Amino acid sequence: MVRTVKVFTGVIAFVVLLALTGCLEQGRVESPPAQSAVVAEETPEVEALAQELGAAPTPSATPKKPTPTPKKSPTTRPPAKPKPKRKPPVETQLPPPAPPKPPVAGCTKPKYEGTAATRAQVKQALTAAAGRTYWPTSAPSIKVPVNLVKATAWQESGWQSNIIACDGGIGLMQVMPDTATFVNNRFGQSYDIRDYTDNAALGANYLAWLIKYFGDVYFEGDYTLEECGVTELCLLNAVIASYNFGFGAVDTPNGLVIPNPRYVQNVRALMTECECLSF
Repeated sequence: MVRTVKVFTGVIAFVVLLALTGCLEQGRVESPPAQSAVVAEETPEVEALAQELGAAPTPSATPKKPTPTPKKSPTTRPPAKPKPKRKPPVETQLPPPAPPKPPVAGCTKPKYEGTAATRAQVKQALTAAAGRTYWPTSAPSIKVPVNLVKATAWQESGWQSNIIACDGGIGLMQVMPDTATFVNNRFGQSYDIRDYTDNAALGANYLAWLIKYFGDVYFEGDYTLEECGVTELCLLNAVIASYNFGFGAVDTPNGLVIPNPRYVQNVRALMTECECLSF
């Protein structure tokens, strides 16, 4: 009986010992969660500090510099040339005024007299006429450009040496009989208006007279036929306009005018583009 009690007591002691050992092991295993709880308790403090400092700034894009708008440069136009001032003419002998066109009643087309000169002959006559010096004493610098003579002859007659127009113009340069008389008297010549070489000389001589007249009256004695716009009041345009309309229609009481700009434009174009320049 005593032995049985001892055994039973030993069993109970062993069970108690195992129970104590299990509790100890359980305490050891559950200790890490206690540590993680400590760590978990630190998180609110970090979040609170972050809230006090405010949210981290979001990087903003670098502002672009405004592209400067290119400024339009002001359009610079050349200043308008002043209108030439008129001076009293040096020439006292003046050509007759241009007659009305057409003076011949019933004339509807030009007529032809005699035999026409060849283009080669016409070219030679016009070139020779342009090469002359018509003012050897008072204005030897005046030269009539050969292209001006050729272009005028082409505009007036198409280089037809034997043509007579309804308005009375004769030959290559369509010289009026009164103009031929004036040129012969003024320059001491005896040009024959119906001879194609003399006709070319009459036309070129009249152009030379116009250059001097308008150069003296409006351009301070400068006889240079400078390039200019077809509507400008320049010496070249005044000479061309006067050859067609008469000098009195260009030199007016109101000053220099161009009454026939289309004619001037045609001759100016022919001076550089005429097919006759290649003959």
